[in-house]
Amino acid sequence: MANVIGDKILGIEHIGSTSINGLKAKPVIDILVGVQDLEEISNFILPLSEIEYEYVHKPEFKERRFFRKGLWGQGTCHLHICKFNSNEWIEKLLFRDYLRLNPDVAKEYAALKKVLASNYKFDRPTYTKKKEPFIRTIIEIAKIKIQASNQE
Repeated sequence: MANVIGDKILGIEHIGSTSINGLKAKPVIDILVGVQDLEEISNFILPLSEIEYEYVHKPEFKERRFFRKGLWGQGTCHLHICKFNSNEWIEKLLFRDYLRLNPDVAKEYAALKKVLASNYKFDRPTYTKKKEPFIRTIIEIAKIKIQASNQE
């Protein structure tokens, strides 16, 4: 990927459940790429398709664009592209880092995902939506902790 759009990449991070040691996850790698301008994404669609990343239009994603690699339902990689250091970028890393530093919270998240996966086995959008309150809470806790440590 870096050889296709590398000159536009300002940051690249491993996110998602596979980025958190010990957290159960589907075998799909989530990659977060930060770029200067989200409007440039249309220029990435063809070059990324040449290395088997398919652009998936997701209107619910206001601050990022989504690409996937692999067959539907059997994907191997999700590529999330957003503006570098945007709210989207910062919050994705806050959530990941908080779970990495707090194994008990990561276990809570794993338990929630297990229940939701069972309840919404064939309804991925609802599964994702039901995780959102937990994720938002953790992001807010992480922000408060960072503010408190900055004031010390």
